[in-house]
Amino acid sequence: MRRSKSSNSCIIALLLLVLFCFFIFSAAETRKAFACDPANSDTKHLPFCKTDLSAAKRAKDLIGRLTVQEKVKLLVNNAAAVPRLGIKGYEWWSEGLHGVSDVGPGTKFGGEFPGATSFPQVITTAASFNTSLWEEIGKVVSDEGRAMYNGGQAGLTYWSPNVNIFRDPRWGRGQETPGEDPVVVGKYAASYVKGLQGNNHNDRLKVAASCKHFTAYDLDNWNGVDRFHFNALVSVQDMEDTFNIPFRSCVREGKVASVMCSYNQVNGVPACADPKLLRKTIRGAWGLNGYIVSDCDSVGVFFNTQHYTSTPEEAAAAAIKAGLDLDCGPFLAIHTENAVAKKLLKEADVDAALTNTISVQMRLGMFDGELSSQPHGKLGPKDVCSASHQKLALQAARQGIVLLKNDGPVLPLSQQQLGSVAVIGPNSDATKTMIGNYAGVPCGYTSPLQGIGKYTRTIHNEGCDGVACDKDDLFSGAIKAASKADATILVMGLDQSIEAEFVDRVGLLLPGRQQDLVTKVASASKGPTILVLLSGGPVDVSFAQNDARIGAILWAGYPGQAGGAAIADVLFGAHNPGGRLPMTWYPEEYLNNLPMTTMDMRANPSKNYPGRTYRFYKGPVVYSYGHGLSYTSFKHTIAKAPKLLSVPMGGGHRDNSTTFSGKLVRVGHANCKSLTLKVHVEVENVGSRDGTHTLLMFASPPGGDWAPQKQLVGFQTMGIPSRGKHRVVMSVSVCKHLSVVDSGGVRRIPMGDHGLYIGDATHTVSLQPRTI
Repeated sequence: MRRSKSSNSCIIALLLLVLFCFFIFSAAETRKAFACDPANSDTKHLPFCKTDLSAAKRAKDLIGRLTVQEKVKLLVNNAAAVPRLGIKGYEWWSEGLHGVSDVGPGTKFGGEFPGATSFPQVITTAASFNTSLWEEIGKVVSDEGRAMYNGGQAGLTYWSPNVNIFRDPRWGRGQETPGEDPVVVGKYAASYVKGLQGNNHNDRLKVAASCKHFTAYDLDNWNGVDRFHFNALVSVQDMEDTFNIPFRSCVREGKVASVMCSYNQVNGVPACADPKLLRKTIRGAWGLNGYIVSDCDSVGVFFNTQHYTSTPEEAAAAAIKAGLDLDCGPFLAIHTENAVAKKLLKEADVDAALTNTISVQMRLGMFDGELSSQPHGKLGPKDVCSASHQKLALQAARQGIVLLKNDGPVLPLSQQQLGSVAVIGPNSDATKTMIGNYAGVPCGYTSPLQGIGKYTRTIHNEGCDGVACDKDDLFSGAIKAASKADATILVMGLDQSIEAEFVDRVGLLLPGRQQDLVTKVASASKGPTILVLLSGGPVDVSFAQNDARIGAILWAGYPGQAGGAAIADVLFGAHNPGGRLPMTWYPEEYLNNLPMTTMDMRANPSKNYPGRTYRFYKGPVVYSYGHGLSYTSFKHTIAKAPKLLSVPMGGGHRDNSTTFSGKLVRVGHANCKSLTLKVHVEVENVGSRDGTHTLLMFASPPGGDWAPQKQLVGFQTMGIPSRGKHRVVMSVSVCKHLSVVDSGGVRRIPMGDHGLYIGDATHTVSLQPRTI
């Protein structure tokens, strides 16, 4: 029977109404309160639901209502629900290293949230040396994370950033870090965490960040030694001088809500079972306001793999008594109750751990009832992959690209003068490779081939079957393409099969036959040849550096979803590169007889040990820390700086130690509060192009071999128009940045002449003690 038009209209209207109601119901379902639901008359009047009380008081009230069985199930990442108190289960593990990631089970893509903005990998973003960019990226990531939480597809606790030092160039996870300098890594940590967590108004948190992996963690799997079995032997000098600096900055300056302890042992004690590291240092000395979480299954690892305790109950007790509050893994939920029953642990110890985790949830608003009425409660799908967020991803990629070589200059390429460009290499049409590890699903990709194709006609040939490039049977097509095109761009490098979590590199050269391909293509190229590198770690490209046929070299790291567009913008001059290397690029020979397992930072010539990072290594390099060229030129002039600075000695203390020539003053004996060195620097763009310049100021202390040969004491990024000048005042904390750490782990200020180096400008300031 045929229906009338009016009845069809009614049916369609009814269906639309049903769909609308279903959508509203579904949205309401995803946004139900985690706890303290206003509709739940049994709980809404309980003290832990009262927002006018402090988080600590609310947490104490809640914990007092829990049974032991309920408590232990809250000590793990997949915390169980407590239905009788109206509390839902919660997955603590979400990741936001350089965009919301689905690595952790707390985040799911799909439905209204098919992807999230994927920023450049951290090592690339660090190359910008732009602290405001770092914080802005954090803000965007937390906006998108909050939106996905509101939609029921993410958590509010993000176990990011990674602020370990990039100590050894082979480390597969070096790509996740801001590089090798502890001051820069610490500044990145504080900036990114502030962006993620918000302004901490009234101690509230937008999301809760976590700085990881504490501490001396920078080995995954090398020569038969993995992170689960590794015992890092670290001197107190290196711990204070290098490894702990970023974490201290993260806690004190960034006010991070969490710190994650690492898998490895440090001087014979598992990091997640060491009260000196967790309770005494992180919470005691640094004043962490938040929780300490284990790397995933770390407690199980130190029992089952490292055999640190005899029983699982002893392991659970050791972790909690050391200061661990949350276990990523099931171990504490399984064994803590028995540990209490066997009197290895007090229930009060469990309560203390829960106070730290639940207080963070309180600060996140998870116990404040309905989400939509809270700050950030109205963020939704429109706030993820927005146009402004994707624009920032492109800007970040541009700012992180480093111009390593530009003879001629070959770059920038002229769009008008090129009829075609050969785009060659295993990474030439890369997509997923560009986002590195700990990434989610990007909003979309622009590969290098696509980016270059927007400027000129391309002739594409990869020349290799992947980055392994173990055959040469594809070379001929690449060579032919180069011989026909007006210019050749080789996009080479690494990917996650070469460097990643669980995968440390075996060397620093380009994999397989990539070098051979580059050389042959450059020899056959009709026009200029440019080498573009995608990698997280440094690559020994001395052959290309010394090859006159290769006019320019760019390092793009892993530049994120917009990486191809950014690379093309730099190649064709739409963006003037200003990035600087955040790590030293060593020659392959640096690795000779250099075990990854040796943690010493300082060189030891008697043992043929070269030392690590630019601060202590004095040998040859391919490219130095902070290297980076521009399409313009900058001149530095130190306009004003003191030649003599008195160091006031608080309380009449003096320290005449003579570990090296010249006196040393304990930082604790100096009056540090107002002890600041101000250096006025004038930077002039003497070239014909506008450009962004990163000013790096290094200091060289007086002293012997155990002091750093130089260390970064300040940096600032600025845009300067052609023929323009910019004057900046660099404020250097004498106690923090001009001090050194002696063999006993004591931070001291060396008296005498300190050299300051800013580009081509130098200055000497003499520090002298003054008793007050």
